[in-house]
Amino acid sequence: MKSRLFSVVFISILLLMALSPFVLAAEKEVLSFSSRLWSPPAEQEFIIEYVIKPFEEENNCIVNFQILDDKKLLERAELQLKTDHPTMDIVCAYVANMPEWIEEEYVEDLTSYVKSWDDRHFSPTFEYGTNFEGKQYFIPVGADVYLTIANKKAVKYLPSGVDLDNLTWEDFAKWSNAIAKGEGEGKTVVTGIPMKSLVYQFGAISLSYGATFPDINTPEAIKAWEIMVSMKDDFIPAVLNVDNCVAPMKREEAWFSWMHCARAGQVYSANPANFVVAPVPEGPAGIGSIAGVSGYGILKNAPHKELAIKFLEYITRPDMQVKIAKGTGGFIPPVEEALNYLGDDPEDEVVAKAVMVLSKGRVSGVPGGDYQDWGAVKKVFDDVFVEMVLNGDGTVDKALLDEAQAKLDALRK
Repeated sequence: MKSRLFSVVFISILLLMALSPFVLAAEKEVLSFSSRLWSPPAEQEFIIEYVIKPFEEENNCIVNFQILDDKKLLERAELQLKTDHPTMDIVCAYVANMPEWIEEEYVEDLTSYVKSWDDRHFSPTFEYGTNFEGKQYFIPVGADVYLTIANKKAVKYLPSGVDLDNLTWEDFAKWSNAIAKGEGEGKTVVTGIPMKSLVYQFGAISLSYGATFPDINTPEAIKAWEIMVSMKDDFIPAVLNVDNCVAPMKREEAWFSWMHCARAGQVYSANPANFVVAPVPEGPAGIGSIAGVSGYGILKNAPHKELAIKFLEYITRPDMQVKIAKGTGGFIPPVEEALNYLGDDPEDEVVAKAVMVLSKGRVSGVPGGDYQDWGAVKKVFDDVFVEMVLNGDGTVDKALLDEAQAKLDALRK
């Protein structure tokens, strides 16, 4: 009898020990954080391990972090709010989609909270999208511009007398030509798979010639197309299969590109001894670049609003902004005070050069809210690239560009 009683007690203790973590977890507040940013697995791992876990420990909570694309984020928010059952707390959306979030009243007004954080100031460059009628609905994060990245094997082809940090687009094209001629095949890479980043890579060139974004057939845009056409034989053979320039650069299939600063940072920091990084080239109007940004928002009537505000205060601290920027490849921290925390690591160099492009360049945001379908806008540029640049006769086809402009006009709201 005693033996049986002992067994029952012993089993009960074991069950209690086994269940206690679940009981404790059930008592913790669970914050839902849905983001379109940091989709690469390495970036997610960094955010979870070095950003989210310390917050969870400090606040005795659980952060449910998940990656969703912008379309799914919006759809989920709409469903939850229309059924009066919001479960998401923090959302992270892209600037092109912020107007819809605000117009539909899907997110809370964060103005009073942001104003109370007197140790940080957000760059006014990113007020477009994040702010509306004097109120702040999104807090900028993960800003980006474009940078030049080259394998050191390509440096021997750099035109004589050219300064890597002060390239013109003519220099860039001549360098690209020389690499292709010297290696017997193209070594320059852009994203050739439709609806990726080609439109932004083109925008960096066109802005430097004085165009507005997304001009496609203006005299200034035509100058940019002339640069692209002059490099028609310089792109890697598999360019139309590239959805991200990082992989071919790391494999050394490609040696040369201009790309999103965080992606350039991924390439550079993976092996700094093998690569050089520089600002994007300049044109007559200066350095040009698309400057994108994402933003944190809090869903309307979020179930854990107070904890969400606490998390946003934590994640936008100046030192944390630099930590995130470096740990995810080289994004620009939109908090001005964060730049005081930059050091001498390879990631710091990427961030510093990106900040220089942002501060001195002729930059443009992404006017996605002006068009019915931004993906369709991208496709117009992709099609011109294939038809006129890759498959063309080496000249700019003005009639083709006029047709493309008509397609863009039809997509405007």
